[in-house]
Amino acid sequence: MDSFWEFFWWTVSIFLFMGYLIVLFHVIIDLFRDNELSGWWKAIWVFFLILVPALAALVYLIARGGGMARRSAAEMNQARAETDAYIRTVASTSPADQITSAKQLLDSGAISQEEFDVLKAKALA
Repeated sequence: MDSFWEFFWWTVSIFLFMGYLIVLFHVIIDLFRDNELSGWWKAIWVFFLILVPALAALVYLIARGGGMARRSAAEMNQARAETDAYIRTVASTSPADQITSAKQLLDSGAISQEEFDVLKAKALA
């Protein structure tokens, strides 16, 4: 690189190319995530994504962008629900486990009898 401007335009072109690749991969992922689209339509989209990738990606975003956003949001909501369910199953302890843990803290002297009674009442509530 001989000058600053050559480096600048090289950096801009790399940035734009990386952005293009990200859009292309999102389109391909969404294409195969869509359950409403038949296999033939998916094959046609892939054919045009290979033949004229920039134009096909732009047309896909214009024609199917709304559905793409809905599918992405639905997948995120499903993942969040699964994560929340997993956290609930892992984090939940029985009242007996909570009382046993509080009793161990009481026996070790980490908490007082009053604090043990409060923890016991919370566990039984």
